[in-house]
Amino acid sequence: MVDQPLSNLGTAPGTPADPAQPTNQFFTIRGKLSKRASLGVAVVASVALLGLWEVLVRTGLMSGLFFPPPTMIAETLWVMFRDQHLAMHAGISTLRVLVAFTIAALMAIPIGMVMSSFRGIGAALEPIVDFIRYLPVPALVPLSIIWFGIGEETKIFLLWFGTFFQLVLLVADDMARVPQEYIEIACTVGARPSQMLSDVAFRAMLPSLFDNLRITLGWCWTYLIIAEIVANDSGLGFVIWAARRYMNTPQVMAGVVMIGLIGLLTDQLLRRLHKRLFRYL
Repeated sequence: MVDQPLSNLGTAPGTPADPAQPTNQFFTIRGKLSKRASLGVAVVASVALLGLWEVLVRTGLMSGLFFPPPTMIAETLWVMFRDQHLAMHAGISTLRVLVAFTIAALMAIPIGMVMSSFRGIGAALEPIVDFIRYLPVPALVPLSIIWFGIGEETKIFLLWFGTFFQLVLLVADDMARVPQEYIEIACTVGARPSQMLSDVAFRAMLPSLFDNLRITLGWCWTYLIIAEIVANDSGLGFVIWAARRYMNTPQVMAGVVMIGLIGLLTDQLLRRLHKRLFRYL
């Protein structure tokens, strides 16, 4: 009987003995793909979807009136950039979203941390936050006009409202996941409650908090159309709403695509920033 190496003991028949041997990870649960493979799959899937859309419209299987083909949308985008100041409208919308989201984040982070840290405050605020976050933002448009008029305040308020209450609970969950050992060690060395929150808990929860901020920024963009239909003459929401009145579907789709492209760009930038800031994860 020939002795087998210890490294091969317990290896099932047909299983590669060398763990470094490459295997097919594409259909493996939680398998890993290289950056080049991930990018290639993303490009191929996107091109295939756009190609299928183009073919279905050009062959008459889909109505071009309601679903203009991608080539027409791309041409419309170029015309709107050249003749209708689409870049200016996109910049105005981006500024509104960033202002509203920044206000929401600056308010939600301390409130969520306090709610999760002090049981009495959490018991008092959580039912209120849970109730308000289910209120539909479109239903608040008339009230927001009564409260703030038809200026920028109303648009910022609607964007803030759609983000703030969701973000509070996400921050509270992040705070709750901070290991209790960190708090106990801070108490042992004599840290004050404010120091525990700012120097210990906040730094421990920062990676997951950053991800939640990225996600809720995407939510904020989804309320842009609602915010910019209120007595407005600028922004992507205005462009889409004006095109809708005249059944100009290519311009409507071009405005929607523009929002999606800005959202995709900011999301990818924040993903890269997350990797740079938290390389230790």
